[in-house]
Amino acid sequence: MNNKLLKTTAIGLVAMTFASQAMATEWNVSLWGKPRAFTAHVEKLAELVSAKTNGEFKLNLSYGGLSKNKENLDGISIGAFEMAQFCAGYHADKNPSITVLELPFLGVSTLEQEREISQAVYKHPAVAADLARWNATLLMPSPLPQYNIVGVGDAPRTLADYAGLTVRATGGIGKAMAAIGAVPTSMSASEVRQALDSGVVKAVAFAPHAHMAFGTVESGKWWTTNLNPGTVNCPVVVNSDALADLSDDNRAALLGSVDEALDYYIASYNGKTMDAWGPKLKEKGIESITYSDDELTAFRDAVAGPAAAAWIEENNARGLPAQELYDLVTGLVAK
Repeated sequence: MNNKLLKTTAIGLVAMTFASQAMATEWNVSLWGKPRAFTAHVEKLAELVSAKTNGEFKLNLSYGGLSKNKENLDGISIGAFEMAQFCAGYHADKNPSITVLELPFLGVSTLEQEREISQAVYKHPAVAADLARWNATLLMPSPLPQYNIVGVGDAPRTLADYAGLTVRATGGIGKAMAAIGAVPTSMSASEVRQALDSGVVKAVAFAPHAHMAFGTVESGKWWTTNLNPGTVNCPVVVNSDALADLSDDNRAALLGSVDEALDYYIASYNGKTMDAWGPKLKEKGIESITYSDDELTAFRDAVAGPAAAAWIEENNARGLPAQELYDLVTGLVAK
């Protein structure tokens, strides 16, 4: 091969490299904490998207490096990053439509059911319009089981014992706690361990994975086995403009990977996470507090109906079809 041909070939290879780099798409994804059960679907999504596009579309996952968790929706709105996870209860006024999923005692019993109901709500036109105010498109939920409480100090052996107890609890769970006389406090998950250790709160309402990931089981003395007041709804959203700007192939790779990522998430949570939960409680010597059926019925009766009625009234006033959204959720629970 002569020098001229070698030079031409080299230039061609360089040009192909630059063209490939120009075609590559990278999205920044704002998460918080550390990789854990709660982020398993986002991690799986990144893996699937990269594989399906031969590395031409990459999701760069950042745990706290791009934004505070309570500011992720704001970051999405201004295009500071292309994808983020947040929890509806962090700023209910910014995303009132999806807070229907955080109402206490909805009766959701499995992660599979939580996924189905969340995805149905996310597809409702009023919900899509609500999030569109922030230039956000709902991509997928982060299905979580019913919350229970880990705490320090004297254990609340009856519901009456919750009077005055400071509890980290957000959304509908916070309202449920207030209804039995507790003092709910909202703070980010990463602040909880310090708040518990310093006495700012005496108890924390979390799903099992978060109790382990954020260390409440390291200092907790008791936990409630069956309070089950509800859960939180924490969607993954994308910047709508960034989604529209994707090539057809990259958009298909992203949207076409959601169900597989959620399947992986649920299998992992039901398996690995819950398999570790019981042994962790036993290892730490944490006392189990179980309430009677009569107490739980009284709790539900006192909280569920009034909370739903108040939510419907408040969100009708916002212009949302609140009764329709509530009926959508409860209808799917009952089916």
